[in-house]
This record gives sequence, C-alpha cells and structure tokens, in this order.
Amino acid sequence: MARARLEACWRALSLRRGPAARLLLPLAWLYGALLAARRSAYQSGRRQPTRLPVPVVVVGNVVVGGAGKTPTTIALVEHLKARGWRPGVVSRGHGRADGSPQAVHTDTDPALAGDEPLLIHRATGVPVWVGRARAHAAAALLQAHPEVNLIVCDDGLQHWALASDLRVAVFDDRGLGNGWLLPAGLLREPWPSSDAPRAPQLVLRQAPQGAPPPAALPGGLPLFQARRALGAHAVNAQGERMALNAFADQAVTAVAGIARPEAFFGMLRGRGLRLAATVALGDHAEASALAQAVDHATGPVLCTEKDLVKLAGTPRQDLWAVPLVLDIDPAFFAAIDERLGPPRA
Repeated sequence: MARARLEACWRALSLRRGPAARLLLPLAWLYGALLAARRSAYQSGRRQPTRLPVPVVVVGNVVVGGAGKTPTTIALVEHLKARGWRPGVVSRGHGRADGSPQAVHTDTDPALAGDEPLLIHRATGVPVWVGRARAHAAAALLQAHPEVNLIVCDDGLQHWALASDLRVAVFDDRGLGNGWLLPAGLLREPWPSSDAPRAPQLVLRQAPQGAPPPAALPGGLPLFQARRALGAHAVNAQGERMALNAFADQAVTAVAGIARPEAFFGMLRGRGLRLAATVALGDHAEASALAQAVDHATGPVLCTEKDLVKLAGTPRQDLWAVPLVLDIDPAFFAAIDERLGPPRA
C-alpha cells in the first residue's frame, strides 16, 4: 500500500509542470539522451530489428501505466479473429523472474507468465508467449503454432528490436500529462509527429462512459475514441457470474493492484456501490500482497480481472472480479483492416 501511495503522488505531480516535477527534469533529460542514443543505433543501421514472416501489430502506450492497453489488445485480437486472421500474442510479461521465451497456458502461474499475458490468453484463447526478447518469443510461438499468421505485440512501442507493420498508441483521459519525459512526466518517449520514425500510426484514446470526448493530441495522427465502463456482471475464479447491481445493497471491499486503483474505485461508486473499504496496491502487485488484502477484507470483495488471475487459490467464496468493457469506435477497426489488408493464408 505504501508503494501505491508513492505511485499516486508521482502520478499527481506528472500531470502538471509544478516545482516537484521541475526538480526531476535533469533526470528526464538524461533519460531522453539515452532514448536518443538507442534510437540512433537502429536508425543508423548499427542495429537491425528482427523481421518476422508474418505481419506484426504493436499495441502500446507512450505514457506510464493504466492507459487501457490490455483491454484494447483483447478487443483487437477478437476483431482480428472475426476477420479471419489467426493471431498470436507476444509480451514481455512484466515481473517475470525468467526472461526466456515461454508459452502461456490457462493454468500457468502468473509469476511465470505475468498477469496481463495470462489474462489475454484466458480472454481470447489465442497462443500467447512471453519473453524479454519479444522477437525470440514470437519465433518460438510461430514454431509451436505454424497456423498463426499475425502477431500482436503487447506493449511493444518502445521495443525497437522487433520490426512492426502497424503501431497503435493507447491513451486515457490523462493524455500526455505535463508533456515531459520520465520521471518528470508520464512520457516513456517524446510524443512523435506523424512523420517520426516508428511513430504510432493510429491513436486510440479512452475516456469513462458519459465523460465528454477527450481533446485531440498534438502530432496529427489519426485519432479514434473508446468509452470504458464496468461490465454488467462480476465473475469469480470458477467462471460464475453475478449481476453487479446485486452488490448495491451491501457494504463491499474493493481491492486493486493496478496502475490507477482510484479509477476502478470511482467506477464502482459510479455504479451505485457502497465501498466500506478500499485497498490500493501497486501496479502488478504480487500475489501474496493481493491475497493478504483479500484475506483481511470484510464482506464481499471486488477486484479487477488482472488481480483475479493471481488469486485463483484463495479460499474466499465471495471474491469477484468486475470486467472492464470497451466500446471502441468502429472506425478504429476499419482503419486496422485498411492497413493490414485481407488475412493471409
């Protein structure tokens, strides 16, 4: 919880160009110089990215944490399947102790797969491989699944070692924050113009259901909108469903080990739920920390889907995950289809 408080304080300072953020500018300049040196190595040809024999679509963000990348990846994979593609997904697998390529199965330990890759596999059923070197993970996936004819790279906008055919940047209502690089701001890399090398080609900006449309971002890139809301039903580890409004007359505990726990808590309150307690943990919180929070909670416990994958062994029968539902502008998927063309054999 101390980590979550520190993350919340840093996120607050990264949204405006105040004194605290300015103190961190020298570190941001150093970070920017390291990024420029890495970019120059690839642009000059000193380092060559790996080109796969199938198209590669990258879904990532240029801001830190909680922009909605994972639900966007899931929605995109489902769309590609419906269009006739046979996609597979590669990801680094945040927090894994072992960086070597590994397949993700439904029962894989989240500590070995990462919470988000495991969630993506369970939600879509497509082959998912994780590895620090995504090109190696993708090669292993294609060898194990020769039927796969497209790779979706989860969180790979800053991974230059894997060549890509289409790049999608996902933003939330924070936009660019204060516009500065880490750690003075939210940006993992300078926000590019449309003609910058390896710039995202499409931008998907998410906002809560009912909020006014988010403002356009600088850079002149095609911008599409998505609305996010909580699903109508909560689910437990056994796949059982419960109407979310069934919790409206109960005092519930909300637990979240994600980048922006307060956003989840606020959406629950917006659905009329009474939160007797909230437990905010750091993003990608360890299973032991989540289990401890859940074990000490009173009343029904609501968490996110990403948290539930780490809590499959909990003895609690009143633990429920509330899915996040995205309503994505159909024009976004049309733009994806236009750039990819028809599925390949």
